[in-house]
Amino acid sequence: MKVLIAEDDPNTRAGLEEIISTEGYETHTAANGSDALALFNEHQPDVVCLDIMMPDLSGYDVCKEIRKNHPLTGILFISAKSEEIDTVLGLELGADDYIVKPFGVKSVIARIRAVTRRVIASKNGHLKQGRTADFFMGDLRVVPEELRAYRGDSVVELSLRDLQILSLLHSQRGKAVDRDSLFEKCWDYNFIPNSRCLDQHISQLRKRIELDHRSPMIIKTVHGIGYRYE
Repeated sequence: MKVLIAEDDPNTRAGLEEIISTEGYETHTAANGSDALALFNEHQPDVVCLDIMMPDLSGYDVCKEIRKNHPLTGILFISAKSEEIDTVLGLELGADDYIVKPFGVKSVIARIRAVTRRVIASKNGHLKQGRTADFFMGDLRVVPEELRAYRGDSVVELSLRDLQILSLLHSQRGKAVDRDSLFEKCWDYNFIPNSRCLDQHISQLRKRIELDHRSPMIIKTVHGIGYRYE
């Protein structure tokens, strides 16, 4: 999935790009409203993060333009303006949520995941495709539409990249999936492959989905190659 980040402050823009790309999204960035609209028309992102006070066009103006023809796109306003009236105005224009600067990493991730769930559900409904199919990995039920997995009454929150990894391993059940394939399918084209990064991500994912992450039953290591789901 694609996310457009429109923010005129370079440090905030870079910070958001790092947080969101780490979640597994393809990111595009703009420093003003005009560029944001041009990039939106070029890449058709699924989610847009809009700063309110930007050169050329405000976030409100960009939101209005996007909403004219793209009602299913997820929109998050990100601004230092914390007055209630700004929040209400942003939501009335069609935004899905509103984050006030300064923000925490967990707050951004939670809101991006929530908007992603709505976008997936809305697009599936709009295209009359029904729910994206759930699948099982052992006793773990993975629900792509919710970015979640379930084991009994326990809920595991998943990032988009977690879901991409699990979906790939599930689709290749019984086969060893090499590292290059994992990077190609689950990381964006700007990422420089790094085995340590992959291993760290798998390690963290195991801690959340395995009954015993030290003796994994879902994601098994295939030494010298990559990983496999039996």
